[in-house]
Amino acid sequence: MCPLTIPYDPEDRSEFRGANILKKTKIHNVLLVYLAVKILIGEMKFTDFKLDDRLLEAIDYMGFEKATPVQELAIPEILDGNDLICCAQTGTGKTAAFILPILNKLAIDNNPGTDTLVIVPTRELAVQIHQQIQGLSYFVSVGSLAVYGGGDGSEWDQEKVALTKGNDIIVATPGKLIAHLRMGYVKFDKIKHLILDEADRMLDMGFFDDIQKIISFLPENRQTLLFSATMPPKIRDLAKEALVDPAEINIAMSKPAEGVLQAAYLANDEQKIQLIHSLIADKPEYQSILIFSATKKSVADIAKSLKKQNFSVEKISSDLEQRDREEVLGKFKARQVRVLVATDVLSRGIDIKDISLIINYNVPGDAEDYVHRVGRTARAESTGVALTLVNRDDMFRLKKIEELIENEILKLPVPSELGQSPEWDPGFRPTNSRYKKKHKKKGKK
Repeated sequence: MCPLTIPYDPEDRSEFRGANILKKTKIHNVLLVYLAVKILIGEMKFTDFKLDDRLLEAIDYMGFEKATPVQELAIPEILDGNDLICCAQTGTGKTAAFILPILNKLAIDNNPGTDTLVIVPTRELAVQIHQQIQGLSYFVSVGSLAVYGGGDGSEWDQEKVALTKGNDIIVATPGKLIAHLRMGYVKFDKIKHLILDEADRMLDMGFFDDIQKIISFLPENRQTLLFSATMPPKIRDLAKEALVDPAEINIAMSKPAEGVLQAAYLANDEQKIQLIHSLIADKPEYQSILIFSATKKSVADIAKSLKKQNFSVEKISSDLEQRDREEVLGKFKARQVRVLVATDVLSRGIDIKDISLIINYNVPGDAEDYVHRVGRTARAESTGVALTLVNRDDMFRLKKIEELIENEILKLPVPSELGQSPEWDPGFRPTNSRYKKKHKKKGKK
């Protein structure tokens, strides 16, 4: 756990600032004391950071005024040139927290070559960050490129040019970047900033060695920023190798935003799809609905059933080509599609605003993943609804989620016309082979 812990509550900006606001013994000048007071009363605006006027113009154009807690704490550290470890969940504004100070530095002093490398776990997150860079740098001459796999190969030459001649900011997934590095033409000798975003997710996906390999190609004299939703020991090991005397910030996770109305329907598997029909039918206020499911098969089944009932629905999973996935996401963001059914690929990293309703078709196997899924709604001080469909086998998992978020989730029965709901029994443990295999493997680690 990071030593500086600030709970994140987008609805209440008055009482999360307390003792230990400033790390270590850095209260050494009036500016830091002023910053502490501003954070204490929750009045930090982007103008307080003394950012370049062109960035402030873009921020204002995008409708932002007040900084979120992670932005309030991280931006000054990054502007000061410090390495940083930041624990922050999705939806807290962490992307802008590292993009804005980097863009500010580039706006003031932009030299030829690649200045910043951002490493992310998924192509979706790479695209999202690239798009945010484009938006925030609208009035600044800064170039960026997203480098990720899954395309048809036509993008390779464009990536090669950027990695050879230099581009201000490269946002890349580890696998695709390693493929370029092996060719020997990548020039990273002028990199000043390395950002590892969703580092825990990258390690979960087996990218630890790839990250170490990528770091070996970078100058030792650089600023390194590590953002992670959790802080397991392996992340600490990575931080010791990659960072130098980092500042540490922890925006307390494991609790969904206050704007999320949470409930769980106790439902047998055969009741779930019909339950979804009843939940979203004749409810026009739910204009943007995101349904998460554990498997590609269930994603296909849900989407097929909803289409038969003439719902506006699309599905997305790893079966889709990258261009098709981006097209589906674009339609959903533009409200051309009302319902998007997805596997866990969307549970982190995709910034889709104003989602009205989240439905978890299954209880996430990892309690912290629940927070990330629910993080798709009630972002940036908006409100939303998150519903989880819970069969008997998943009740103990929901109980773990309640323990993690320190809050009891409302349990509801399915409508009577769908039959009888299973009774709430969090002490029950499933005996199916999939559960046994999963926990047997965990025991061997």
